Amino acid sequence: MAQNITPYKDQQAAKKEQVATMFNNISKTYDFLNHFMSLGIDIIWRKKAIKELKTTQPKLMLDVATGTGDFAFEAIEILKPEKIIGVDISAGMLEVAKQKIAKRNKQDIYEVRLGDSEKLLFDNDTFDAITVAFGVRNFEHLEKGISDMYRVLKPGGKLVVLEFSKPVSFPIKQLYNFYFHYVTPTIGKFFSKDSSAYSYLPESVAAFPDGRRFTDLMDKIGFKQTKFRPLTFGICSIYTGIK
Repeated sequence: MAQNITPYKDQQAAKKEQVATMFNNISKTYDFLNHFMSLGIDIIWRKKAIKELKTTQPKLMLDVATGTGDFAFEAIEILKPEKIIGVDISAGMLEVAKQKIAKRNKQDIYEVRLGDSEKLLFDNDTFDAITVAFGVRNFEHLEKGISDMYRVLKPGGKLVVLEFSKPVSFPIKQLYNFYFHYVTPTIGKFFSKDSSAYSYLPESVAAFPDGRRFTDLMDKIGFKQTKFRPLTFGICSIYTGIK
């Protein structure tokens, strides 16, 4: 299971509180740094993950760890759902999402709420589909978070998780490790003024149980037809499962 890696080693606060603080600190530069440091590939990854739901055409969706809303907006464009509710632990990230919602006039389709991914305030069997993009590795209790998403998903509904993973092939593994451990923290510190956030990124990815270990967890919780698909030499992966 994932180690409990936290953003700020000198703080005694729980992981979820530290994660909320971290994202509040970097919320204004988050979108720019995401696209800049991934060379825009993160946009392609999101589109591929959302297309996993094309055949199911969900009407009501939940986007966990919705952040500034990029994933939800792509889902609106590709899937045309009736409603997406986004939940995130960071008020700062949600403030950016709210500004985007107003600017794009999507208030009727996309709603965001401050909330804990491990204690989703929804009834059982509510959503046709649930998505999480680059969020599950930040859960304090991974199994609890996945279990609660299972609870609020309708029978037959689909979970789609997009998350960083660890490439294993030479020389991608070596280049990836160098970029993530040396380049990413330097760029992050320069633009966001929070060096801990971008040092935490490679540490959290290294600790995350990716690949088959994650689908094994989904199986344990009750998901069926679980699959994972590596993207871009294994830098990122899409995980899917059916309730």
